[in-house]
Amino acid sequence: MAKTTRKKKSAPAPEPEIVIPLRLPLKARLRLWLLRGLAGVVGLLLALILIFAVVPVPTNLYQMQERWRLGGIESDWVAWDDIAPVMARSVVAAEDANFCLHWGFDMKAIRAALAEGSGRGASTISQQVVKNVFLWQGRNWARKAAEALLTPPVELVWSKRRILHVYLNIAEFGEGVFGVEAAAQHWFGVSAKDLTPVQAARLAAILPDPKARNPAKPTASLRRRAGQILDGAETIRADGRAACFED
Repeated sequence: MAKTTRKKKSAPAPEPEIVIPLRLPLKARLRLWLLRGLAGVVGLLLALILIFAVVPVPTNLYQMQERWRLGGIESDWVAWDDIAPVMARSVVAAEDANFCLHWGFDMKAIRAALAEGSGRGASTISQQVVKNVFLWQGRNWARKAAEALLTPPVELVWSKRRILHVYLNIAEFGEGVFGVEAAAQHWFGVSAKDLTPVQAARLAAILPDPKARNPAKPTASLRRRAGQILDGAETIRADGRAACFED
């Protein structure tokens, strides 16, 4: 008589282990989200630096504030070739004579300003462009730190001509007047490409305090300052300090 073999019952498969993810403490989660936010902001700024190297800057925080406050502003972006060359030289002579010689920071001017106990006169055109395009107005340390971090990438990606071109198109030349084209039309009734050397020097002379100065009706001190800028514009043309944006 044949033996019947019983099949052994196989042991039941172990149930899968349920892993409950650990929840990070609140401080760690906040720190993580803060880091992600900072990374996002940095990524956006770097992307804008690349974009604005070729695309006109549509507006900035300060222009938006002034548009809301005044109910409108005058602003008209123009190509580099539609700006009188003497205007570019005048702005450099007035604001940053060593523009072609530095990499975004004029260390000599910074040291002189620190010796005087003031930051006045130490800000280069490159730094002003960074502030006006990407940041906010004011003299707080957070803004200055952000400006210092963003200036080298702008200098690295943009040409000197591009930096000056953007500056000329976004600088404030009067209350609600932004850019050299709007300034030329507003104050002298001409286009930026038709500015005379005297008109260009007077526009450059009002840059430190554009809301309180009138280039069309200059005071004696403004005339003197414009005369100095005229001489400076010719000097940087002769000694090669305008070569980086004119060649």
